[in-house]
Amino acid sequence: MMERPLTVVQLLPELDVGGVERGTIEIAQALIAAGHHAIVVAKPGRLSSELTDLGATLVPWPIGEKRVSSLRYVSQLRALFATEAVDIVHARSRLPAWLGWLALRKMPRSSRPRWVTTVHGPYSVNRYSRIMCSGERVIAISNFIADYINSHYPQSSPRVTVIPRGVDRRLYPYDFEPSARWLKRWREQHTRLAQKKLITIPGRLTRWKGHEDFLTIIALARQQQPAIHGLVAGGPHPGKKEFENELHRKVEALGLQDSVSFLGARDDLRELLKISSAAVSITAEPEAFGRTTIEALSLGTPVIGYDHGGTGEILRDIFPYGLVEVGNVQAATDKLLAIEKAPAPAATHPFTVAAMQAATLAVYEELSGDSQREKS
Repeated sequence: MMERPLTVVQLLPELDVGGVERGTIEIAQALIAAGHHAIVVAKPGRLSSELTDLGATLVPWPIGEKRVSSLRYVSQLRALFATEAVDIVHARSRLPAWLGWLALRKMPRSSRPRWVTTVHGPYSVNRYSRIMCSGERVIAISNFIADYINSHYPQSSPRVTVIPRGVDRRLYPYDFEPSARWLKRWREQHTRLAQKKLITIPGRLTRWKGHEDFLTIIALARQQQPAIHGLVAGGPHPGKKEFENELHRKVEALGLQDSVSFLGARDDLRELLKISSAAVSITAEPEAFGRTTIEALSLGTPVIGYDHGGTGEILRDIFPYGLVEVGNVQAATDKLLAIEKAPAPAATHPFTVAAMQAATLAVYEELSGDSQREKS
């Protein structure tokens, strides 16, 4: 345990909804619970009030905006680090990382905060992305991301620590059941889905998420089990609805008008995953972690997923039956058809928010302890 509270600044573009933002909130929560001071520098967004309600400080600077004027934040960040006597600066995105690194560079070594970065995805390999591997500790959110770092930025390998993202088991317990009120509303709104075998693909409608393969799988599966019904739980990015239109055209071409429901963006994904016979994670590109995969499995809902990226890692640990060769829609279909005969997902697993929080705070405390020894 630390002898004194730490002050930790996290840098990211904005506090909107997403995996990076959710992780930022979770670490702020852990810091405050441990008696430390949590500061987040980001453009305000939908998660701002959740952060400040925890007791964390939000500095509302848009440090993710790619324009020359953003360089003014270098001096402002340096002043913030000095005024708040910051111990740790933790960057979670490329432009904020560059601004933070430039701010730290001209601070006296005796008062300079320690530098941590988290690589949240397999960024394009170039000098701009290299900043994410510049931390004194570089956190990789999965073994897949650690392999990416080791392959493209091998000089950073000794400083890499794998800390998987996680799910809050209090919100996603294995024995979770939707409320009677939710079930009543769902049944009233979707009367034609009674007695259907629901298969859900969660996630925003983007081309790489695997929605086209999903429609093919539903069409193949219905040839043997007509009760199968696909749920598309997620909406398109604002202003980018052409892909959604393409999916609707494919639904018509496959004759699935009565067999697939587009539900749009949802705030009840937990409930949808629980009432589903299975979920799928069949992304064309490997996911850095696979948050919806672990959420579904934590509820006890089986997941069929392509064997790559974070999804493959999670399934190997918790539900190996669900692993499918990338792009093999027939194998995915076969496994869905026999899902009731598969062993249940493991009830316990290591991919928890609590484990992620503890491991991240241990990195902070280790670096801060090193600093104190250097100054003594």
